[in-house]
Amino acid sequence: AHTSLSSPVGMLSLFEDDGNLVALEWGKTADKQPSPLLEEARRQLNAYFDGTLQDFDLPLAPEGASFQRAVWDRLRRISFGVANYADIAKAVDNAPRAVGGACGRNPIPIIIPCHRVIAKGGRLGGFSGFAGLEMKRRLLRLEGISVT
Repeated sequence: AHTSLSSPVGMLSLFEDDGNLVALEWGKTADKQPSPLLEEARRQLNAYFDGTLQDFDLPLAPEGASFQRAVWDRLRRISFGVANYADIAKAVDNAPRAVGGACGRNPIPIIIPCHRVIAKGGRLGGFSGFAGLEMKRRLLRLEGISVT
């Protein structure tokens, strides 16, 4: 099942499998009848973009290696604000570059907030979502986080 929604950062498409959200992508897909989960994900995303929701409460099942899933689980714990790659790496017992790689493969951006991970010293690092670093800046600004 999948559905699309218009957002302040462009069209987004949500994908569900077996009762879990498995992907969020930029762009529009042909809508099917959205499931209750996809309707709830759409409602939560709209609340996030309206500034009334900070933490998502959705069943997620991102597909990836165990290390990637550990990083994504850690990212879900970042409330509005930022963390740096080195601190996440320490928490998952790996290297910052590996954490960056896992962030780049995050199949559910925004909801799993990889945009909140920055480099030590305040540099943005990277972002694999649509429009790259400009999108990362837009998402952080939406959350009230000042970035350069």
